[in-house]
Amino acid sequence: MTEPTLPLVDAAWLAEHLDDPRLRVVDATVHLSFDENGAHIASAEETYRAEHIPGAVFIDQDAELSRDDTPIRFTPVDSDRFVEVLGEAGIGDDDTVVVYDHANGIWATRLWWHLGYEGFDRVKVLDGGLAAWKAAGQPTGSEEVQPTPATFTARRRPERIASTADVEAAIDDDGVLLVNALAPEDFARGHIPGSVNVPFPSLVRENGTLKDAGALREIFAAAGALDPTVRPVTYCGGGIAATAAAFALLAAGRDDVAIYDGSMTEWTADPSRPLEAS
Repeated sequence: MTEPTLPLVDAAWLAEHLDDPRLRVVDATVHLSFDENGAHIASAEETYRAEHIPGAVFIDQDAELSRDDTPIRFTPVDSDRFVEVLGEAGIGDDDTVVVYDHANGIWATRLWWHLGYEGFDRVKVLDGGLAAWKAAGQPTGSEEVQPTPATFTARRRPERIASTADVEAAIDDDGVLLVNALAPEDFARGHIPGSVNVPFPSLVRENGTLKDAGALREIFAAAGALDPTVRPVTYCGGGIAATAAAFALLAAGRDDVAIYDGSMTEWTADPSRPLEAS
């Protein structure tokens, strides 16, 4: 199949390639909501069963791809478990994967990042997700999909992730730029010292599709993230929106971004770690 340069495809491209035997489509949605008691996470499997892109499988990133032996939610599972989940979902080494979600795109970019972290680059994000697919007049289904198990090989890239120790060192390192992807009001309440704020909603249009490369370069250049003398490390509340910022940075020309996966959840777990307010 003809591969787009940026790992981003639109509904027309996906519709044209949907019958390709080496294409795998994945619904990566996780339901996230907030109230006065904080954040609430729920599986989107029921939503997927009610409506999905024809032939798509569902991967539960919370239940299947996150460790259950750490207080930091969405900590990536080890490579062996990742291999098992992807293989059971019918994704093999020679397949091309298109990920999408029902929400605002951050769950699709999360799985895009996780696949890249495990050394798999044949993965694309559906621009605008399920909403864009439906807006284009494309069909959805509720049929049960039974994938044929496949062989998936993981080749983890540790440089794609930053630890808390890495971020502590980055505060005094002029060669690292910490990019906070949260809303301005959240950033103002407290952020890791030296961070710049690039809210992930500023990277997409009103319909949820990614802004064009020129607009993204303008946004990131203003934040200093395109300076070749620094390496961007993106973070957010829990490592999810940070992947949307990393994806947009790739569109803007940076392919060397690391994710601080623990993000503010892990940083603030130790009250001795410094915070700045603005």
